[in-house]
Amino acid sequence: MDRGQERTPLRYRARYLFDRTLARSTGTLLGWLAVCCLAVVVPVSTLLVWTDPDAPHSFSGRLAQVWRTSAETLRLGAVTGAPARMLLSVLLGLIALLCVSTVVGVVTTGLGEQLTELRRGRSRVLERDHDVVVGWNDQIVTVIRELIAGRAGGGRQVITVLADRDPAQTATALTSALGVTEGVRLVCRSGTLTDPDDLALVTPAAARAVVVLPAEDADGDLRTVRTLLALRTLLADGSGPRVVAAVHDGRYLSAARLAAGPRGTVLETDRTAARLLVQSARRPGMPSVLRDLLDFSGAEFHVTDVPEAVGLSFEEVALRLDTSCAVGLLRRDGRPLLTPAPRTVVEPGDRLVTVAHDDRPAPLLDRWAAVDTMAVAPPGPVPEPPSRLLLLGWNRRAPMIVDALCRTARPGSSLDVVTDPGTELELVLARQGTPGPDAAAPALAVTHHTRDLAAPEALHGLELSAYDSVIALGTDHGTAPEGSDAPTLLALLTLRSWEERTGRVLPVVAEMHDRRSGTVAPLGHASDVVVRGELTALVMAQIAHDPELAAVFEEIFTVRGGALALRTADHYVLPGCEAAFATVVAAALERGECAIGYHAHIPRADRRYGAVRLSPGKSERRVWHAEDEVLVLTAGPGCPGGADPERRVVPGPRPQRSESGGPGEEAGLR
Repeated sequence: MDRGQERTPLRYRARYLFDRTLARSTGTLLGWLAVCCLAVVVPVSTLLVWTDPDAPHSFSGRLAQVWRTSAETLRLGAVTGAPARMLLSVLLGLIALLCVSTVVGVVTTGLGEQLTELRRGRSRVLERDHDVVVGWNDQIVTVIRELIAGRAGGGRQVITVLADRDPAQTATALTSALGVTEGVRLVCRSGTLTDPDDLALVTPAAARAVVVLPAEDADGDLRTVRTLLALRTLLADGSGPRVVAAVHDGRYLSAARLAAGPRGTVLETDRTAARLLVQSARRPGMPSVLRDLLDFSGAEFHVTDVPEAVGLSFEEVALRLDTSCAVGLLRRDGRPLLTPAPRTVVEPGDRLVTVAHDDRPAPLLDRWAAVDTMAVAPPGPVPEPPSRLLLLGWNRRAPMIVDALCRTARPGSSLDVVTDPGTELELVLARQGTPGPDAAAPALAVTHHTRDLAAPEALHGLELSAYDSVIALGTDHGTAPEGSDAPTLLALLTLRSWEERTGRVLPVVAEMHDRRSGTVAPLGHASDVVVRGELTALVMAQIAHDPELAAVFEEIFTVRGGALALRTADHYVLPGCEAAFATVVAAALERGECAIGYHAHIPRADRRYGAVRLSPGKSERRVWHAEDEVLVLTAGPGCPGGADPERRVVPGPRPQRSESGGPGEEAGLR
């Protein structure tokens, strides 16, 4: 038989007919429900009556008993007698059922609306000294996790989140991402971030700190400014919690700072991310170093009072701190003085800026740490030969990256940019960066290539072995974070395939929108991932925990622009010599820098860059190799660090101070 003429089974035809009947109207559905109820109730009632020994013996009597049982089951009344009386009983039963159903429906709808309103989180938060997070983006988990870590051991903690989304979904997403957090309670509220009435739900005036997260869409910075203005109406001038916010575009930075008020701190995410990418391209390993330095899991920046340091030089304080590394001073007027000259005197009211494992005041040792003067490398300029870089992709941070490279590149450096079609005009604008020392010859030669980055042959024709490093950028648009990371992952696949085919190592720094993309990215031995906005989120949590760090981070990441650097250990100590970390600190002070940690080079097959040992003990001794790297805070471009005439070549003997503050016996430094 032809397949088109096969007879359809009866059960399929019956089911199709039933589905078509139910789809006609509500009345048809009610009719089928009545038929189904009668098909079950009447036979069961008949069975009950016929099996009842006390049932009437006559057939009519039993039928009347079946009617009564069925009517009582269906709540239609149980009147017997004439057919008219029975029909009226059924009609009254149906009317009663309709009324009861209507009342039940109204009550159910009202309760449902009330429960929905409660789930929206519209009640005012009655807490004090809590942390408030306003907004929602991919870095909210990082911010909340660091807020929790920053107050670990501090007793009960309440974190309130106000977002323009369902609070139940918000709480579920945060709980699943954070896991079990003892002593921490998350309170989620829903509302419009720019509405003062909705902001009042989280009681910002009684909070310890308020963090305003930047939105990812095109108008996100404008909404941030409006949110800050709305917050200002709820906070008294000159009082209230510290407000920490961030914007993407630097054009809105001034407006956001005006809206935040004197107790507000506003960061710029795009320029910070661009500088981090440039730093990482020149010195691989910087992303992991900054994550270790800015989270609360290890050592981080602190501002502490050290009364016994008053009257001492910064050099003496730095070498008398054993378990923390001094990087500067916070003057009485709130002005930061980082990497000061060694003979800078600590004045009354000054506070010490350190990198330490906790915020407790670090006691000064009775004598200076031992410096191995014979192991100190002779001072000299840090050689930086011309470099050749490759930039893959284009987004709103790319012009900042090109501009930063143009400003800081050594003469003879080159940059090859590979983008999709349609970015020529923006590239021309980006090439108008500051030229090198010779105004007629820019320090950075920029070459543009237009190719389809999604194609496997996009990098064909480029001599990858000639590049010192590669920067891979993602797109700014996309329906999901994974979509914006797709071009970057494709580029990493191509580069990784080239490394495996040629056996060469190519340092690559990739910008990702989603942290989960970094876990699946095919990274080489000298490659790393920069998660967009992660550094800003860590800095925001640090400032929310300690507002005095705002001026310090402003100096490090904005004024100096990349003041943190990884440099090989042979700049400070002679390779192969055994010396204490105090020797590295002293040699760094001589060069106008502050050493805060080191990374021991251990050749291995999986990854080249491991964790940096932050704030080691000054007396910790080890054999230093030329491949070891030292993490230092530098004077930065344009800062008068190393040119200070008061900087000593190597710290010599200093008189040991007695408890009364007077001079004691000399402490010789080996």
